[in-house]
Amino acid sequence: MAETPFHYIDLRAFCYATEDEARVERALRTLLPEEFDIDRATNEGFHGDRIVVLSARVENADDVRHVLDRLADLDLDRVREELDDRVNDNCALFMRLDKQAAYGGRIERGEGLELRGKIEAYPAKKAAAVENAADALESRS
Repeated sequence: MAETPFHYIDLRAFCYATEDEARVERALRTLLPEEFDIDRATNEGFHGDRIVVLSARVENADDVRHVLDRLADLDLDRVREELDDRVNDNCALFMRLDKQAAYGGRIERGEGLELRGKIEAYPAKKAAAVENAADALESRS
């Protein structure tokens, strides 16, 4: 099994009108390698307020390892126990991380940052994806 069994990892954060976009970008960059490009899409909320969606897709193996290494700050034993609930039938891992903590340079579970990782699994079955994700997280604890 590969050390980084992910095809890619998508990271996303919403920046609402009441938030400073530079701070939300800083929170997202806490997970990303240095100088990584972040995409911006501006949308309008239900009440006409501005919402900026900041996102990045990490595909290169070294960059994926960087993101996974940043996740090592979490309680990975607990995350591994929850993998059956966090991995869907399309072999994608979903996690939410605390945006405020990330702004402060810490990685914690919470709300504000979304992580979606497409797990390599052959055959592409949920059970194989859960096992591969567990192995990848085990190597970081």
